[in-house]
Amino acid sequence: MTQSQGPGAEPNQWSGLGHLERDLILTDEDFAQIRQLIYQRAGIVLAEHKREMVYSRLAKRLRHHGLTRFSDYLARLSRQPEAREWEAFTNALTTNLTAFFREMHHFPLLAEHVRKASGPVRVWSAAASTGEEPYSIAMTLLENLGSRATEARVVATDIDTEALTRARAGVYPVEQVRKLEEERVKRFFQKGRGAHEGLARIRPEVTSLVEFLPMNLLAPQWPVKGPFDAIFCRNVMIYFDKETQARILQRFAPLLKPDGLLFAGHSENFSYISKVFRLRGQTVYTLA
Repeated sequence: MTQSQGPGAEPNQWSGLGHLERDLILTDEDFAQIRQLIYQRAGIVLAEHKREMVYSRLAKRLRHHGLTRFSDYLARLSRQPEAREWEAFTNALTTNLTAFFREMHHFPLLAEHVRKASGPVRVWSAAASTGEEPYSIAMTLLENLGSRATEARVVATDIDTEALTRARAGVYPVEQVRKLEEERVKRFFQKGRGAHEGLARIRPEVTSLVEFLPMNLLAPQWPVKGPFDAIFCRNVMIYFDKETQARILQRFAPLLKPDGLLFAGHSENFSYISKVFRLRGQTVYTLA
């Protein structure tokens, strides 16, 4: 509620933003169908309050095709089940919130674990997004494995192909990189100049350790093979229902070494979903 203006008060120069004019038509039926399609395709559960997000993200796709109604866009998808537009649809509704060394407490645990590991170290980043997580893992391996780091590998997968393209490039705004320790910045990044001013690129010694692959965690076949010393699956399970989470955890188990570690996100708890894993520390699991 707003206060009423008294006599002589300045007229209101600003209008509310609660009811913006829409140039595209998104009906309740359209939104329900979008929720169903992204669940079937990627296992993502979209809540009712995500309607504004869905509108803003898919609006670009409708305008790209010269459409004004979401129903026409959805009909176009249904007519072409193998079209590349499905990839764009999925990319648009995928959230890519990430950072270098996010959830910092995981990386000392990874460092300690790989130092004790025998044989070539392999780590899987199962929700690689734009690359910050797998590159953070690769930096940790380089810092802790010495000459053994050349044999180490990080497999990085994500359903969002646009995010993977950015990840492979390994180029980030300098502001993102400045948050890291100065020693890491000097060792692992190259500062851009001229046309690349304000950007930083991951050095080849880091990128050479990482392989990026497109992958849907709901796909019947995964393009990754174990065994892995560790699997990072952080802040992605929160978008799945419990049944989907349990299936994915069941599939993770045979891909981990017997003493391998599974890293979860800060708001994820697998203890009540699957008996395959047991909690070892803060959002870190081992095989039960």
